[in-house]
Parts: sequence; C-alpha cells; structure tokens
Amino acid sequence: MKAAIYPAFQAPLSVETVADPTPDADGVVIEVRATGLCRSDWHGWMGHDPMIEPPHVPGHEVAGVVAAVGASVRDFAVGDRVTVPFVVACGECAECRRGDQQVCSRQVQPGFSSWGSFAELVALPRADLNLVRLRDGADFVAMASLGCRFATAWRAVASQGRAGPGTKLAVFGCGGVGLSAVMIGAALGAEVVAVDVEPGALRLAAELGATHAIDASRTPDASAAVVERTGGGADLSLDAVGSAAAFRASLLALRRRGRHVQIGLLAGSESEPRAPMDRVIGWELELVGSHGLAAHAYPALLELVAAGRLDPARLVTARVGLETAAELLPQLGSHPSPGITVIDRFLGPA
Repeated sequence: MKAAIYPAFQAPLSVETVADPTPDADGVVIEVRATGLCRSDWHGWMGHDPMIEPPHVPGHEVAGVVAAVGASVRDFAVGDRVTVPFVVACGECAECRRGDQQVCSRQVQPGFSSWGSFAELVALPRADLNLVRLRDGADFVAMASLGCRFATAWRAVASQGRAGPGTKLAVFGCGGVGLSAVMIGAALGAEVVAVDVEPGALRLAAELGATHAIDASRTPDASAAVVERTGGGADLSLDAVGSAAAFRASLLALRRRGRHVQIGLLAGSESEPRAPMDRVIGWELELVGSHGLAAHAYPALLELVAAGRLDPARLVTARVGLETAAELLPQLGSHPSPGITVIDRFLGPA
C-alpha cells in the first residue's frame, strides 16, 4: 500500500510503498476513504508524543470501509462503512468498565502508538468495542472529522461543558476543533463568542453560528471583550488552541462559577501553564479536561448529523491527495488553515 511516512521527528514526509497490514484476531483493516490532517499529527511529527517511535505513519481521523476482519470479530463485516474514535479502548480496565473508554488506561491510538491512516489501509484493534458504524450514503470526507475534532468538540461542549439553550459559550481558537465547537454550541442553542487572530477563521466561525467574533490580534484584552459581549462573562469557555495564553484568557473570560474546558494540547514548554488560582478559588470556577469521545457515546451526535442539525461537511475547506498532505503536515505549526483539510486521494498526484 501507499503511505506517507517520516523517518525521524521533524524530518520530511515521503509517500512510500509499505507492506499491507493484517488484522489482529479482534481487529479489522480499514480501506481508508478519507482522513483528516490535524494539528495533533503535527505535534506527533514534532516529537511531542512519547508514544511515537519513527519511522512512523501519522493520521487518526479516519472514515472508510472494512477490508478485512479478524477471526473473533462478531459485529462487523467486510464492506461495512465505519469510523473510529482516536482513543481505541481496551474494554477491560476500570475506566472502560465505568463507560469512560475515552480515558482508557490501556488505550492505543492509531497514528500515535501505531501506524495511522495517512495510508490506503490502516489496522484497528478491538473492533467490536471501538468501531462506529456509519449510515449508508454518509460522505466519507465529512465523516472523517468524527474520529477526532468533531467528536472531541461534542464531548467538550455537550458533556463536559454541559452547554444548552442560553449558555454563553466562548471558544478561544477557531481551527478545526474550535469551529466544530462553534457549530455544536450553536446547534445546542448556546450564544457563541468566537476568538481568534485570523480574520478568515472568524468569518467562518460567524458562518457556522457564532453570534460574536473577536479578533484577538486587534483587541488589547480578549478576555475583557468576551466579558463585555456576554454581559458579565461566559458560562463556558474553551481553549481550543493549546497555549498558555489561551488557557489563561479562557479562565479570565468566565463569569463566577463558570466552566473552563481544555481541549487544545499543551506541549513542550507550555505543558504546565500558570493558572490564576485566586480567581479559580474565589469565583468557584471549574477546570475540566476533555479527551475524545467513547464509541458508545456517538449515537446522540450521529442523530443530530442525520437530522441535519449538524453538518460536519461545512468544516471541510480543502481536499487533498496524500502527497500534498505530506507537504502540508510540517506547516501546521506555523501556517494553519481555517477549517479542516481532508485527504481523500491516496494514489497519483494531488
């Protein structure tokens, strides 16, 4: 099969012919029809993830068709249309037994702990527990985001953030996951304030349902601007960037007893940001993490997609071939593009 691979951290990617994967007894091999190009893949390429050992094939947002099944797989067959959470759970640890597979203590993450979906084929273990069936006719390009960004935003906004009608929601960072959060918040009836430094991202946020858009590059104090626009502070605020500055700004944008949800990965020198704990204590603020979505929790999200209340396809701003993706991945740290870029061609020129 063809796959985009890097031989070492921060080394150029190239498209190579590598051996086809085979399924574990409890796993499947997926023929990849679409896979997202995500900033988390860039973090892995940079060397920020200890699970990765080069040479490595990135990619964790995948939608496709089952191409082969292991001997013990019961619920899926060749030809089924599926996606999968980026956390592939074990089903046996204490977290999994509680239904919290998104924080499984024995998780694997294709694209990180094993080779991922920047390839024609990808092997996935523990299929019966982790695969998510897609309806017939579902667009693979739109569904690819359900493996990470859209699903992650759903849990952050709907579950961890408890957003609903009338919630005042601030989203710091309007990349793929931030824009997903904007869409989901609007669909749930929240009043959404989008914050970013890129005018294009803010325009897209407004199109996707943001009531207010704040250009942090032109605003001396984005937190104060959110407080003003929301009439006293956000009920719920998200750092969808993954930076110490966005983390702090999100906290300071909250009203008393508001909730901060951290989605963006804080890596390297920013992995342990300082928090205004006097504010957290005095205002009884909540600080919550959010890490993907367990497979069993997908139905509520998929129902809104099927009903047309959420349309992940609106987030897709570019479709590229595998060779172009290999060139784009190293640029995600400094030149992110609005929306989601999806690989939907795996052979030939981009």
